[in-house]
Amino acid sequence: MHLRDSAGHQVTGATADGLAHFETAAHQFRCYIGDPVASVDAALAAAPQMAMAHVLKAYLHLLGTEPLALPVARECLAAAADLVGTERERGHVAAVRLLTEGRWSAAGRVLEDVSVAYPLDALALQAGHSIDFFRGDSRMLRDRIARALPAWRTSIPGYHALLGMHAFGLEETGDYAQAERQGRKAVELERRDTWAWHAVAHTYEMRNEAREGLAWMSVDADAWSQDSFLAVHNWWHRAVYHLELGEPDAALQLFDGPVFGKRSSVVLELIDASALLWRLMLRGVDVGNRYEGVADNWTPIAAAGTYAFNDMHAMIAFVGAGRLKEQQTVLEAQRAVLDGELTVAADNLAFTREVGHPATRAIQAFGQGRYAECVELLRPIRHISHRFGGSHAQRDLLDQTLIEASRRAGFDALTVALVRERVALRPRSPLAALLDQRAQPLAKAA
Repeated sequence: MHLRDSAGHQVTGATADGLAHFETAAHQFRCYIGDPVASVDAALAAAPQMAMAHVLKAYLHLLGTEPLALPVARECLAAAADLVGTERERGHVAAVRLLTEGRWSAAGRVLEDVSVAYPLDALALQAGHSIDFFRGDSRMLRDRIARALPAWRTSIPGYHALLGMHAFGLEETGDYAQAERQGRKAVELERRDTWAWHAVAHTYEMRNEAREGLAWMSVDADAWSQDSFLAVHNWWHRAVYHLELGEPDAALQLFDGPVFGKRSSVVLELIDASALLWRLMLRGVDVGNRYEGVADNWTPIAAAGTYAFNDMHAMIAFVGAGRLKEQQTVLEAQRAVLDGELTVAADNLAFTREVGHPATRAIQAFGQGRYAECVELLRPIRHISHRFGGSHAQRDLLDQTLIEASRRAGFDALTVALVRERVALRPRSPLAALLDQRAQPLAKAA
């Protein structure tokens, strides 16, 4: 007799104990809490022939863009490939295989088909949603989930996660009011759904409601910060709110505490640390030697060349720390991607060519005082920057860099135009007001 998961799907090779541990791991993954790798390992110890446990472990090692985790994912793929018994499971294995090859778009399409056929497969929806994020596909972030929602009921385990993912997709497509409603409903159903907390945080960022965002993140901080994989990123959001409000000291204190106080080597947390220091620098804040620790942790993967969004943030740390050798390593890795020399960089070739390489070079140019070159590199890509992944909030770093580079290059008329653009978009923003104040003399000169 074949066992079935909580949504009713047949699970090949499962045992009762193995399935129980698998469900725990799936819940932890949906909420980004706890240790889902330990839970899925317990599932495999109880049911070594359980194909979906191998699949879940593979996703856990693929969906963080960690280059050093690829070998584990490949081992999981090899184990799962000989065990699958259902069409749904074969779809997951195909997606995992494509991800190990760096074929993000094709993997997302396979999982789209799995979700069309099996809309209650929460893992397919979550893995696909993550892929949409890394590809910067805002429409699919929303629509992949919207298609499946009518098939769900509140009683099905994981329903809260569908709402949280839908909230983030709505936010990235500009429907902030509905995004906030869906995210808040998700948190009401499951207070530990840290992705939903994060989705609502994004709505306040995009609506330029920093004080409201700080209030939201203070309602139940333990829910999103304790034992959570998204804790650092959510603390980063708080720091960005403080920067927006003209409170750089508070942002710097958060960097020294929950953002990088533990000196994490997790790639997604290194991105947050790099980006926060860069934003502080753009505000004129002296960050001392803080770049050094971040650069130290980027160094082992500087040559990975697997994801251009990571490359740019590694370059930020290396520029801030003045590490010319590591800067060159990142650029050489990108050139290897562009030359087709890295087999795991299939989709990353487009990410790098269209946005990642010019953005990474622009960061280096800024750091070396070549501000006019930085401007020339950033202007053609700022409106297509979603093509190398991340969120609107994260990619705002490029716009902020462009404004400051333009000012330092002496491009007075352009600087005034860019600042006016930002003020129109963020009329309540103290940061935009500060930039506007700085640009007033330039406007007269222009």
